Amino acid sequence: MNTSLSKKFFWITFLFSVFQIHAFAQTKSPKFKVLALNEAGGHHVEYSKTARVWLNELAKDNNFTIDYLTKTDPINDEYLSQYQLIIQLDYVPYAWTPVAVAAFENYINEGKGGWIGFHHATLLGEFDGYKIWPWFSDFMGGIRYKNYIADFAAATVNVENKKHPVMKGVPASFLVKKEEWYIYDKSPRPNVDVIASVDENTYSPDSKIKMGDHPVIWSNKKYKAKNIYIFMGHSPVLFESDVYKTIFKNAIFWAVKK
Repeated sequence: MNTSLSKKFFWITFLFSVFQIHAFAQTKSPKFKVLALNEAGGHHVEYSKTARVWLNELAKDNNFTIDYLTKTDPINDEYLSQYQLIIQLDYVPYAWTPVAVAAFENYINEGKGGWIGFHHATLLGEFDGYKIWPWFSDFMGGIRYKNYIADFAAATVNVENKKHPVMKGVPASFLVKKEEWYIYDKSPRPNVDVIASVDENTYSPDSKIKMGDHPVIWSNKKYKAKNIYIFMGHSPVLFESDVYKTIFKNAIFWAVKK
């Protein structure tokens, strides 16, 4: 074969290989699919906007996909069957359609996928004309929302279960710069596995709105679905914290694995 033909053959082979690699990258199936629920408006929307940017980048880098919903109308058993993880990203446990309620309960009870809840997921009580969702209250440890620190406070969170996979790479304690700490009618501790709690003595500024025993990260092993609730989730400044992002990322990859 002469030199000219050899060069042509080389470049044809090279370009074909590049095309194959590119085509493979384009058609590579995602490792898993995530459904994220976030509110369309309200004072948590800035957190959700920042979370979505971060989540989309994480999904791109780790080959998984995320679909977002701002209302529960599409949710039924068939709809949820395509997802390996549900993230309740500042989404309240009321005003869901009856079909969505039944499908979600089935998804968690039967362990059809994992679940991560943030902040607003424990806004349990009578709100906006809706009654409390008893099943969801039990899922969260039998609690009912009671009050919150409306003017915000910084505080130190202490890790109680350092061996939990979601706490990998997380220090024994860490600062949360801004949060509207909720309190409940009782501690969920007797009914859940507490992973971390806030030290109310570190509130800055101090507040009289305190629980005493105040878990902020926990899991409920009574349900088949792997689940974790992370209270912190009001302000977008949370995504300035490497610790917070580590917890969030760990939670995703832990909860999605059966």
